[in-house]
Amino acid sequence: MSSRQEEKEKRKRERLEREAAEKKAAKRKRLVQIIGGVVVGAAIVVGVVLAVAGGGGGDSDRDDSDLQAAATKAGCTVRSFPDEGQQHVTEELTKDDFKTNPPTSGNHNVTPAQDGLYATGNEPKIENWVHTLEHGRILFQYRPGSDKADVAQLEKLFNEKVAGSGGAYHSVLMRNNSDMPFQVAAVAWRHYMACRELTPKSIDAMRIFREELLDKAPEKIP
Repeated sequence: MSSRQEEKEKRKRERLEREAAEKKAAKRKRLVQIIGGVVVGAAIVVGVVLAVAGGGGGDSDRDDSDLQAAATKAGCTVRSFPDEGQQHVTEELTKDDFKTNPPTSGNHNVTPAQDGLYATGNEPKIENWVHTLEHGRILFQYRPGSDKADVAQLEKLFNEKVAGSGGAYHSVLMRNNSDMPFQVAAVAWRHYMACRELTPKSIDAMRIFREELLDKAPEKIP
């Protein structure tokens, strides 16, 4: 009898030890799952924070290989610049108040230039059209004295549909008034593409410039 009782107690101890081991393993598994969830959650939060920090007017993740290729083929130059500021000022500004020509950012008048095609001699002042750049607009500019045929080609580009919207969407066409050293230029906030002459290839490059940089600025205004 004693032998059977001992065997019974042995099996009971083994069962209790096995159950305790299983509970301990399950507890470890739950702990690992909780830690994993916390890590994944933290990674998601970090990702969101980084995305927000890189958002707004930033375009660091933009692939501009097509634009660069088109500009090179057209003999044009694409350049990007630091933000020169976004303060509203009341005084009249000149090209000397900006570090680039044509200007691509900087302090400006509180009133932005309206979208549209401006007749020669009626173009908005620099301090107004720089504000327009801050709203994500693309400005097509031509040098004073440009041939009417060239201006007509730019008008055709200006009126093309873009971003799934009607022609001339969020765009400006005007005669340059900053004495830029180029024949034509497409200007966005912190970027420009400048061409020494207007050709079908430079028109193609400016089209890509607008497609890639339209509405990419600190303030998105309808």
